[in-house]
Amino acid sequence: MDSKMAIISAWSYGLAGVLAALLTLYLASGRRNSSRSGAMFLAVALCTVWGMLGLAFALTGQGIFLAGNLLADVLRFGGWYLFLIMLMRPESPAEGAAPTAGIGWLSAIAGLLVACGFVVQAMAVFGVDVVGSSARLALFASLAMSVFGLVLVERLFRNVSPDFRWSIKPLCLGLGGVFLFDLYVYSDALLFNRIDADAFSIRGFAHAIALPLVALSAIRSHDWKRRLVMSQRAVLQSATLLIVGTYLLFMAAAGYYVRFFGGEWGRALQLALLFAALLVLVALTFSGSMRARLRVQVGKHFFSYRYDYREEWLRFTATLSAQGGFAGLGRHVVRGLADMVESPSGALWLKDPSGRFFAQAAFWNMPASAATEDADSPLCRFLLESGWVINLEEYRSLPRRYDGLVLPSWLVEVPNAWLVVPLTTGSELIAFVVLATARTRIDVNWEVNDLLKTAARQAGAFLGQMQASEALLEVRKFDSFNRMSAFVVHDLKNIIAQLSLMLKNAERHRDNPEFQKDMLMTVEHSVERMRQLMMQLRQGTTPLDGPRGIDLADVLRRIQTAKAGQGREVELTIEEKLLARGHEDRIERVIGHLVQNALDATESGGRVWVRMARQGTQALVEVGDTGHGMSPEFVRERLFKPFQTTKPTGMGIGAYESFQYVHELGGRVSVDSAVDVGTQVDLLLPLFEAGKALKSDELSGKQE
Repeated sequence: MDSKMAIISAWSYGLAGVLAALLTLYLASGRRNSSRSGAMFLAVALCTVWGMLGLAFALTGQGIFLAGNLLADVLRFGGWYLFLIMLMRPESPAEGAAPTAGIGWLSAIAGLLVACGFVVQAMAVFGVDVVGSSARLALFASLAMSVFGLVLVERLFRNVSPDFRWSIKPLCLGLGGVFLFDLYVYSDALLFNRIDADAFSIRGFAHAIALPLVALSAIRSHDWKRRLVMSQRAVLQSATLLIVGTYLLFMAAAGYYVRFFGGEWGRALQLALLFAALLVLVALTFSGSMRARLRVQVGKHFFSYRYDYREEWLRFTATLSAQGGFAGLGRHVVRGLADMVESPSGALWLKDPSGRFFAQAAFWNMPASAATEDADSPLCRFLLESGWVINLEEYRSLPRRYDGLVLPSWLVEVPNAWLVVPLTTGSELIAFVVLATARTRIDVNWEVNDLLKTAARQAGAFLGQMQASEALLEVRKFDSFNRMSAFVVHDLKNIIAQLSLMLKNAERHRDNPEFQKDMLMTVEHSVERMRQLMMQLRQGTTPLDGPRGIDLADVLRRIQTAKAGQGREVELTIEEKLLARGHEDRIERVIGHLVQNALDATESGGRVWVRMARQGTQALVEVGDTGHGMSPEFVRERLFKPFQTTKPTGMGIGAYESFQYVHELGGRVSVDSAVDVGTQVDLLLPLFEAGKALKSDELSGKQE
């Protein structure tokens, strides 16, 4: 080692040793009696020894200090392994009964790695070559210990409860960085068959940087009391990482063996082997059946229950929520249930709206089927009455468990049919799902059945809600159409009444020129109204053009003239000529309806009047009569509701339409009525302001 490198190494390992010693003193002064605190104290103390031996070697160059540093490095790994495993193991019943089977395996692997690492490192120190180069075996052992350290850190962070994650995060970050740096150093040494002196000289700096993070976690965590949450997903990921790391180490060793004993073809064979190994690894990673097998094995050997119910429920709920219409929801239901049991495909049979049969409504990775199942068939009755998940494999081997159930021929012919899951809502069978055989062997026990039945109930509720929503939407469409039709029928009734009255008077006045003129005007007006009604049916109830300035005086005079033609007198008072904002035909219809109601409620000899005046920024149209009147209860509760009327032949539409339209314009309707006294209706309509209207038109033109 040259002088410059020796100086860097001395500062590097010296800094690591000093910081570790300070942290050791802090932990010793804390008087923490828990086993976890003791394990951390041991790990940090070993780091102190390792750093000081590295400093001694950098200053003296003596081989004995290098040997001590290398052996202390292995023990340092072991100290951190012990501490991390102690954090994963529940220390008391209050922290929860976390499964210990997986932790036992991790402890065994950690002990084996440390023992093997210490032996091969000692062989390298003393120059003992038994199988190949002891130095290269030592590098392999150090690389394996780095990979295993990362596995432990990753598993700890993923399985710890959220309330403890804040405390443990600096520790995981620091140790993860140390193990990752060592992984780079040893993999580089193995790959290029040389030791990077620069990287080894600054290992102390890497550890020194990590130690403050470890100290921060120690300050936050006190006696490291926590509740460990063992997530199946986290264990699966940790197991996958461990398997991949072990596989890569094995293939690297095999590649080195091939290169060492392959002669002149050694390097070519090594590259071919490594390429094949990576290709196989990628293929296995993307294999659904391999993931399913690993998931089943993890659930079987590491947990007392196969499923992480919280994760399963969240995933299933998220799957149902990502719906795209009714067909999309059906497909998501199938996929959600299939994922629970590692099934690669399935299909949904949904009850027809008539309720007479079930037909395929959605499918996922399964061929479409035109088969239907009668709602009163033995299969449907069995699913509804028992609520069982039918295991077709069990049905074929033990049919007596299903009380003589006879399956339909179409179900028997479904390729790889495995499970039939009923979807119910209340006491009704709304659908059932047929799932294909799982990717790996799964024992359909009580746990699987309970999970599927619970998820199926939620899926049935979702489907029922979706069907109810679609039915409600359809009813609303019909309601909207019927309401529009009622408006049109109401207007047609008034037109027919005018034409009938005209025909009634035609026999007596057909030779009267004035009557002929009024008749032509009435017919022309009726034709125009019917044309507008036809347009309204095609376009809806809302006019396409915007509100305009309406001369209310002209509208009122036309209404007075029309009623006079019918033989009824209306008193008209116009105090001021005003322009109201709105649609001329609709305003005329609204006021005309109010006038007609007043005439209908008033006997001969009574008064009906219309007065127009300005009231602030609005136009007042007052329609009054001395007729029968209405009770306060009727005015308050029924007058402006559709299909409510006091007339024997009325439809109760006109008042409702008038009220709605006036409020759309920004106006107001008030009614003052008393039985046997009369009624006065006041319409307040917004005045038309030309400046504002012009600006609005300009803006709409620019937008277009």
